[in-house]
Amino acid sequence: MQLTETFKTGLVEFIRRTSTELPEDVKQALQHARTSETPNSAAVNALKTIQQNIVLSQADSTPICQDTGTLIFYIDYPLGLSTLQMRKLIQDAVAEATTKSYLRPNAVDSLTGKNSGNNLGREFPVVHFEEWEEPYIRLRLMLKGGGCENVGAQYSLPNTKLGADRDMAGIKKVILDAVYQAQGKGCAPGILGVGIGGDRETSYMISKKQFFRKLDDQNPNPALAAIEAEIMEKANQLGIGPMGFGGKTTLLGVKADWAHRLPASFFVSVSYMCWAERRRTMKFYDGRVEID
Repeated sequence: MQLTETFKTGLVEFIRRTSTELPEDVKQALQHARTSETPNSAAVNALKTIQQNIVLSQADSTPICQDTGTLIFYIDYPLGLSTLQMRKLIQDAVAEATTKSYLRPNAVDSLTGKNSGNNLGREFPVVHFEEWEEPYIRLRLMLKGGGCENVGAQYSLPNTKLGADRDMAGIKKVILDAVYQAQGKGCAPGILGVGIGGDRETSYMISKKQFFRKLDDQNPNPALAAIEAEIMEKANQLGIGPMGFGGKTTLLGVKADWAHRLPASFFVSVSYMCWAERRRTMKFYDGRVEID
């Protein structure tokens, strides 16, 4: 398989669509939320504004949010391809997409405060590579905004302050605490990605990968499916609502997964995604690009 110019051209279009078009399941969830809220309420007005923004962004190919976020790529590739070459093509595509205003320049040097101007920098964008046995390349991209990233949280169980032990009840207590602490910040209604177990890094990575799941899917693990359903129900009874204005829709979805851990550690990581869950998948088959 050769990484041709078609691959890079496809990457630019991939980034454009991720930044300017929300997935259908997210749009449907927002519409359901709007019809569930009290007519003429602040919650309905907030959701209506969100929906208008989505329509205009897609029509004009402009970013859904002024914060186009950290670009996080997950790439599965077949044996024999150069990850160095792929990374370079991704960087070129990111710079081009920024020039075309599909992305806002967001890469800031943490030591000098200087913006690179092209969304390229040290560990920016974030790219995860994993070899697999399929004959094609799968690229998944999420744009993770700073506001929602700021309200993520990681807990170490037991947590005596919350009375959360190393059990299912304790896991649910800390997840709900993360929602309560956010209080509508991070541009609610949000979506939670939860990582249970692992070390600190792995736990967070698991939580962020959950954002690639569709909002209407069903977790195949019954215990996790029960956690997702219970947290969704209880969080939406907190009355926080869209943008913290009050209402029935604090969350649009909860997605969780797990990993083995050391006996001494029990982490629960909660990543928060704003209503603008910008995620998309691209597949490259030897010269042919498919973008979902």
